[in-house]
Amino acid sequence: MPDLLLELRSEEIPARMQRKAAGDLKKAVTDALVAAGLTYEGAREYWTPRRIALDIRGLDARSKDTREERKGPRTDAPERAIEGFLKGAGLASIDQAERRSDGKKGEFFVAVIERPGRPAEEIVAEAMPGIIRDFPWPKSMRWGAASREPGSLRWVRPLQSILCVFGPENGETAVIDFEVAGIRSGDRTAGHRFHAPEEFKVRRFEDYARQLEKAFVVLDAERRKEIIRTDADNLAFAQGLEVVADEGLLEEVSGLVEWPVVLVGEFEEAFLEIPPEMIQLTIRTNQKCFVTRRRGADGLSNRFLMIANIEAADHGAEIARGNGKVVRARLSDALYFWNTDQAALPDLDALQAPAGRFGLDLSKPLDQRMAKLDALGVTFHAKLGTQGERVRRIADLAEVLAPMVGAEPAAARRAAVLAKADLTTEAVGEFPELQGLMGQKYAALQGEPDAVQRALADHYKPQGPGDTVPAEPVAIAVALADKLDTLVGFWAIDEKPTGSKDPYALRRAALGVIRIVLDNELRLRLGSLLTSGDLLSFFHDRLKVQLREQGARHDLVDAVLGGAGEGKDDLLDVSRRVAELGRLLETDDGVNLLAAYRRAANILAAEEKKGTPVAASVDPALFREEEERALLAAIGQAETDLDAAMRAEDYTRATAALARLRQPADAFFEKVLVNAEDEAVRANRLALLSRIRSAAGRLADLSRVAG
Repeated sequence: MPDLLLELRSEEIPARMQRKAAGDLKKAVTDALVAAGLTYEGAREYWTPRRIALDIRGLDARSKDTREERKGPRTDAPERAIEGFLKGAGLASIDQAERRSDGKKGEFFVAVIERPGRPAEEIVAEAMPGIIRDFPWPKSMRWGAASREPGSLRWVRPLQSILCVFGPENGETAVIDFEVAGIRSGDRTAGHRFHAPEEFKVRRFEDYARQLEKAFVVLDAERRKEIIRTDADNLAFAQGLEVVADEGLLEEVSGLVEWPVVLVGEFEEAFLEIPPEMIQLTIRTNQKCFVTRRRGADGLSNRFLMIANIEAADHGAEIARGNGKVVRARLSDALYFWNTDQAALPDLDALQAPAGRFGLDLSKPLDQRMAKLDALGVTFHAKLGTQGERVRRIADLAEVLAPMVGAEPAAARRAAVLAKADLTTEAVGEFPELQGLMGQKYAALQGEPDAVQRALADHYKPQGPGDTVPAEPVAIAVALADKLDTLVGFWAIDEKPTGSKDPYALRRAALGVIRIVLDNELRLRLGSLLTSGDLLSFFHDRLKVQLREQGARHDLVDAVLGGAGEGKDDLLDVSRRVAELGRLLETDDGVNLLAAYRRAANILAAEEKKGTPVAASVDPALFREEEERALLAAIGQAETDLDAAMRAEDYTRATAALARLRQPADAFFEKVLVNAEDEAVRANRLALLSRIRSAAGRLADLSRVAG
């Protein structure tokens, strides 16, 4: 079966767009092929800074002939109905339709629509111009003289050539001919812009990839990444260094080069007094370079690795020199920020009032920055006040939370007061990504306790699913206070997430609270901290998401939250109940107990709906069968065991107590007729079932369990 090779070559495509663009091309082309009745064995997309390409293997040479019979109206139907039938079937006159009869409804028309198959080349040539013109680039441009014409082609960068060849694995291939905005498809492409700009002819994918490699283009992005990773590691190792891993940067630089060449640059060791995170961010942001460190040593080295796109005649010496010059200039700025932030502010007299409000020591630089933050009156939210007012709320809440999480209240308050101070520093002004971390650095310089330092760095965590959570008590108290203040505040002004919109990242804040509570096994009653029942429901919804990601069933979370009793605001308690309920329902006893519960609950629900009386309590004197006595005894024992287990929060014992109801309940339903003719006996037996439902409800509402 033949293969199809397609390449769209242009000026440089932004690195962040390449992977998605190649995937979009694959989807658009394969969707068009399938819609036209073609099948294929496999398709793979490729991308470099100057091209997106598609290799489709085992494509049908032509689509299959099709035959469709479309039943129409009766032959004596109104003229309008017949006209509609002809139009829908694509027939010119009723003479082109067949007349048939089914023997019951009389004679009716049938349109037999036959469509001959089409060559794959024709299908591709017809589809490609529209795919190219409507390509979903996030940003695109027009260029050249044609850009003045209405409807001229828009592309991410000027489109230079289209390669489209089709044919067997062996033998000659042919160009699929089509044209877009004056660019005609062909069988030629070009290699590296500087090393091999001449065009060359291509027959099929293997030939294409091999010739590109000779022309200094590594087509496979994953291979470019591996080349960069391996060469960087080897080059660093040879100099007694190791590369500081940065997968995001590796992905980015692999999209900036077609022929990756790793080079070494350096800067003065004096710059190493800057925090390593600040050095790395400076070099990464400005020059897309990797930093290194001495093997087995802390901190960074003064050498960095850059990725060039050419094999320079001087082996990259001039490229390294130029990059080093820019890096030194940027590190000079970073060093200035670092030193400035450690110096006293010039307007300390104006900061006396905020210093008094927060108990700040204006001889300390970070305290000065916090006083400045309050004095500036920077708005946090128009309805929620300034950053200074928010810090006061967080500090008050952190002090309240401290005993609940095992932290010292004074330390928690101190950490909360300083948590946002680095927002006014020069370093964070230049690199917002360093907020919190720079606070920790400056707190260390002014001698704050380790717990306070750590809290300043960790209180923003977790900021995503892959982020760690604070683990030290002071950091936990401040992190919870920060997130809870945000949630309570925005709920108070009715700024809640709607649909996919969540401009204040409130879902992330709630998930952060949940992860901190669960990962640190904290017993925290959120009800005493929240001002809205709606907000607790929001936490429950986020808890379902979190537990589901950990493997819990969604319906079991609903069942536990729907159960009787207190504790719904204790997220750790809820998660433990869900886990134990899940374990119970994986056993035969659990499955059979659920069946018995459902039978009892369904009978009760049906009778309650009819208004059938249910006794307020069970009267043994009304028993007629031994199974009734056995079930009552089992329920009584289960209730006693359940009470003790729930008080001890031992949910393994609690589920075991419920599981022991299985056999007496099965025996009861097998032998006893619940809806006895005697009204008193019937009400008594319904009361027994009510006791089963109530006992199970202590742990969870089993009616919400699916299946």
